[in-house]
Amino acid sequence: MSREQMGNLPQDFPALKNDTFLRAARGEETEYTPVWCMRQAGRYLPEFRETRAAQDFFATCRSPKMCCELTLQPLRRFPLDAAIIFSDILVVPQALGMEVVMVPGKGPTFPEPLKEVEDLLKLRQKVDVSEELGYVFQAITLTRHSLEGKWTLMSYMIEGGGSSTMAKAKRWLYRHPEASHRLLQLLRDVIVEYLVGQVAAGAQALQLFESHAGHLGPEQFREFALPHIQDIAKHVKKKLQAEALPLVPMIVFAKDAHYALEELAQAGYEVIGLDWTIQPQAARERTGHRVTLQGNLDPCALYAPKEKIGELVKRMLEGFGTQRYIANLGHGLYPDMSPEHVGAFVEAVHTHSRHLRTAA
Repeated sequence: MSREQMGNLPQDFPALKNDTFLRAARGEETEYTPVWCMRQAGRYLPEFRETRAAQDFFATCRSPKMCCELTLQPLRRFPLDAAIIFSDILVVPQALGMEVVMVPGKGPTFPEPLKEVEDLLKLRQKVDVSEELGYVFQAITLTRHSLEGKWTLMSYMIEGGGSSTMAKAKRWLYRHPEASHRLLQLLRDVIVEYLVGQVAAGAQALQLFESHAGHLGPEQFREFALPHIQDIAKHVKKKLQAEALPLVPMIVFAKDAHYALEELAQAGYEVIGLDWTIQPQAARERTGHRVTLQGNLDPCALYAPKEKIGELVKRMLEGFGTQRYIANLGHGLYPDMSPEHVGAFVEAVHTHSRHLRTAA
């Protein structure tokens, strides 16, 4: 599906009935704190495992109907405030011409990773994003219609495979800084087109991940990550305006980048996602109340009894306040978590935030 074919779709979507997430993202007043969970469409749900059984991971990603079904599954269980399209960041290197396979027990694997600077020449230097990633856009459009206006549809880029040290990637940064920037610029250009295409297809919010910021440290983050994070926001918004598309809220989640909160708050995003290693009050002070904050309950807190989950949620809400805030975990749900405890988390956010707002 081309961008031109998608151009007339948004006005055909059902009217949005629950815009609490979008209002919080834009810094507007809300009656309660909206909540969603990273990896809410995931293996902790038995219906997810059943749907995905015997299905190749990337074949699932390329099936708009399957992605729509997986996206909708958590919404049938929980009163979440956003629907998160099921996809994966690794479709981007695939679009650049790299092979990525999902190895059981190991995860995503690149049979021929980039090893030398010359390997950059193997990548497609110009990518037709609509052609290579059109199946994602189709999944977004199908899901947006299927939501019947009940939820905000959001897209985010899930982190792919990695290592405990990221030593090979960091070696590139130290040994080949210019080539590293060339690769990052190539990725940036594809990501910008990809995100704009998602909005054209019906996405109402976007989240950008920098999941390995903690491996970089302040100096490398500011040299290699932050400029591209800023550029993505700037170019996405410029293209949205040029193509008369909605200026949707953008979220940046840079895990373990608490050392760069001030810079991230000025990077052009409406929302800053936080992991669980920073105190809510400290994050508010350091971002200067300029942006909406999102997060940041430790995902492992969902292993606690339901009553304890409620106590932890209440404390988190008291720290962040109920306005300019979107509740979430500090990272994604784990496969062995109980759906009942996820439900307790969502219910506690809604209940306690309404109570705190009334008592204020």
